[in-house]
Amino acid sequence: MNALILTDHTAHSSENSLYSLAVELVLHKHVARVDVASKKSLENNAFFSCRKNADLWITEVDENFEFKKKDHPLDKLDSKCELKSYDFIWLRLPPPLSESFLHFLDRQFKGKVIINNPLSILETGSKAFLLNFIEVCPPLQLCNSAEDILNFSQRFPIVLKPLREYGGRGILKIENNRVSNGIENYSFDEFLLKFEESPTEYLAVKYLRNVKQGDKRIIVIDGEIMGASLRLPKQDSWLCNIAMGGTSQHTEVLAEEVKIVKVLNPILGSKGIVMYGVDTLMGDYGKRVLSEINTTSIGGLPQMARLQNTPLVKIGVNLIVKNILNRLK
Repeated sequence: MNALILTDHTAHSSENSLYSLAVELVLHKHVARVDVASKKSLENNAFFSCRKNADLWITEVDENFEFKKKDHPLDKLDSKCELKSYDFIWLRLPPPLSESFLHFLDRQFKGKVIINNPLSILETGSKAFLLNFIEVCPPLQLCNSAEDILNFSQRFPIVLKPLREYGGRGILKIENNRVSNGIENYSFDEFLLKFEESPTEYLAVKYLRNVKQGDKRIIVIDGEIMGASLRLPKQDSWLCNIAMGGTSQHTEVLAEEVKIVKVLNPILGSKGIVMYGVDTLMGDYGKRVLSEINTTSIGGLPQMARLQNTPLVKIGVNLIVKNILNRLK
C-alpha cells in the first residue's frame, strides 16, 4: 500500500509522534511507500486553503526520517503527488481543523480510507458528542442560553466548556455565584453581561471535587488500549491541561476506564475513528468518568512506549494497518 500523511510541522519538536509513526509505517511489510505533505510548505498553500485541483507537494519517508531543527526533512520537497495513487491517508494535523477544510478533505479523497475520517472528526470534535455517552459521564447538559446556565449551576458547581475549543481554552468554573477561568475570578452577573455581548454554546458539566487527582489521557487504537498518562493541575489550579501549566506522568488504566472504552469504541469505530484519546476524571463516588473524547492527531504514543518499555509505536501501527487492510477488502 501507498500512504499519504498530512501534517503541519510549523510547531513540531523532537517529541512529536509523527516521526516515529511514519518510520514504523514505512517499515511495515504491507506498506510500499509513505509520503508526507505539510501545511507549512508554501507550495501547499492552495491545497490547505481548500482550492479544488490544487497541487500537493510531498516528502518521501525513509527509515532515517526524524525531526531536525536545521535541515528539517519536510522542508525538502521531493515531488508533486498524485492523490489517486494512495491507498490511504493519515491525518496528523493539529487542531483546530475548520469545518470547510474537513469537508474539502472528504471531497478530495472520496472513496479513500482516511485515518481518522474527516467528517467524523467534525462530529466528534464537538463537546456535545459526549451527550451520546451519559451513562459513563458526570452529569452534563447542553446550554444555549443564560437561563440554561443559571438553572444548571443552581444544582451544583459546574464547568462550562465551549463546544469547539480544545486544550482547556475558554473553560469556566461556576461556584457560589462566582466565575473562574483559572486565572481570574468575577461575579456571575459580570459573566452574564459578557455572555449577552457574545453568546456561546457550552457543554455544562458538574464540577468534580476530586479533579486534583488528575485528568487521565488513554490512547486507543482500533479498540485496543495502548496506555495512559495522568495530567495533574498546578498546586493552585483546577485545570489539568499541560498548556495550562499541568504536569504529566505514567499511570495505569482502571477497570472502569476499560468499560468506558468498550462503550465508546463500537460507535467511534463505525464512524471511521481508528486512533483516539479518552480523557477521564475521578468522579465524586470514587470511580473515573469520561470527560473528553479526542479524535484529532493524537500524540503521546512514543512517550508512553518509553515509560512502559514496550514497542507501542510498532504495535499501534500494526493495528492501524490491519484496520486499513480489513476496510480495503
